[in-house]
Amino acid sequence: MAQGLALKEKERTIPPSIYNRFVDPYTQEVRNYKGSALDKAAEILLLTELFRGMWLVLENFFKPPYTILYPYEKQPLSPRFRGEHALRRYPSGEERCIACKLCEAVCPAQAITIEAENRPDGSRRTTRYDIDWTKCIFCGFCQEACPVDAIVEGPNFEYATETHEELLANKEKLLANGDKWEVVLANNIRSEHVYR
Repeated sequence: MAQGLALKEKERTIPPSIYNRFVDPYTQEVRNYKGSALDKAAEILLLTELFRGMWLVLENFFKPPYTILYPYEKQPLSPRFRGEHALRRYPSGEERCIACKLCEAVCPAQAITIEAENRPDGSRRTTRYDIDWTKCIFCGFCQEACPVDAIVEGPNFEYATETHEELLANKEKLLANGDKWEVVLANNIRSEHVYR
């Protein structure tokens, strides 16, 4: 009986204005509201929130979908995209690479290996140009360091393989990539010439 009296005393000490307040869980503000908390919750959930959600669904129903069917449809790539490497040639068919080895020196992953020799006319050309794509971090430093735009990173990102050896690109593979993507590579370099 003494506990019951103590409980009633505690209930009396709580001001009655607290019972008439509703706490909004989104803003954590206490607002005066004359109805019950259940009525306010029903008003918020059933009217405002429901119609706002349905309007959003109705708006997006008439918009074109954002998804694409990837193997059959492809998004346009940025000219700055850094994909599979390629060695470029001059329009005459001669290799652009002058064997300066700047790309090998600047590569932070040490993924590029170059061997060169002098030609009878005094110019240097590469005899071996290898890139290990398992080491490469595709940073683009090799492309930035090249004074003649010989090594570039192309638009191809679909070169998944089943063995490690297929990810070791030699000079012939890199030149073949350059021949295959030359039009795209030239356009990308031309569009980015202001920033180089």
